[in-house]
Amino acid sequence: MPLTTADFPAEVQVAFFMYSLLSDNWEGMSGTYMGKDWSIIETLFNIHDVQNREQVLLFMKMYESKIVSYRHKVAADKQKRESKKASSSGGGKEFTHNVQG
Repeated sequence: MPLTTADFPAEVQVAFFMYSLLSDNWEGMSGTYMGKDWSIIETLFNIHDVQNREQVLLFMKMYESKIVSYRHKVAADKQKRESKKASSSGGGKEFTHNVQG
């Protein structure tokens, strides 16, 4: 049975909620996911009267680390598949040279 948010301690649940409020940062040219925009976190903590801010922030950063790693892995796998597909679709003949010296 998969985990739900309710299966986690209160601080982790708050971290998931607060994390979902942050906007995503994407690198403009390549479209690479860069993580969340953390510039408004203190404001969000104040608005929602978050207790144990250090602990909640720790859980948020741990979660972000997992998300960024996962997205980078997916992007790298996609790039490898596309590269392999392009090279196997025949971009011309491959020539080898036997050079002895």
